[in-house]
Amino acid sequence: MELLLMLGYFIFVAMVIEASATLLTFTGLKRKIARYQVISMLTNTGFTTDESKLILEHPIRRKISAFLILFGAFSLAVIISILSSYLSDDIRFKQLGYILAGSGILLFFLKMKPVREFLQGKLDTSMEKQYALDERPIREVLYMNDDDLLTVVPLSNESSFVNKQCNEVFGYGEDIQLLFIKRGEEVIRLHLNDEQMHEGDLLYVLGDEKSIRDKFNHELEFKEQ
Repeated sequence: MELLLMLGYFIFVAMVIEASATLLTFTGLKRKIARYQVISMLTNTGFTTDESKLILEHPIRRKISAFLILFGAFSLAVIISILSSYLSDDIRFKQLGYILAGSGILLFFLKMKPVREFLQGKLDTSMEKQYALDERPIREVLYMNDDDLLTVVPLSNESSFVNKQCNEVFGYGEDIQLLFIKRGEEVIRLHLNDEQMHEGDLLYVLGDEKSIRDKFNHELEFKEQ
């Protein structure tokens, strides 16, 4: 009997994982990343640095993350309690059945398209009303889509762009925007079109990923070395 109770609880945990992953996708996170991060937080095993930034930089995702971490600790206590109940012959299948049924109904509603669209709209409205622009994820602030890229392009002494003016490199007909130049401790934003680029400059650019990689292929390869 205790095995059935354990199985029932694991099914409940699986439903929590799926529901939490679904909620994270409502905030714009990809499902594969969302599910993996949910499992990582739930088991308190830590999660990868690059992907963890997607959670930590988003205020609503942080709230979901906090719930999962606490629920993970609670789950361990429940499993211990189940084992204790087995030893004392006090196993409650009826209550677990209610929990599983309620969780299943909740998960079913979360999967429905009207509910998904409603919750996504509510989350977007909540983000706009409750959080200042500088508190929101940069991809949302800049309205970036899957084809966009925000990156840093370093100029080495081998770069063909060294000693050129920005208006010679960044034309009006391409989907690449130079945001600013970091030169040592100095950040240059004013009069960028007339600025001459130097060796060691870091160019912060935003635009179409393919266009950026084609234009700065040599510089980005140097960066990844």
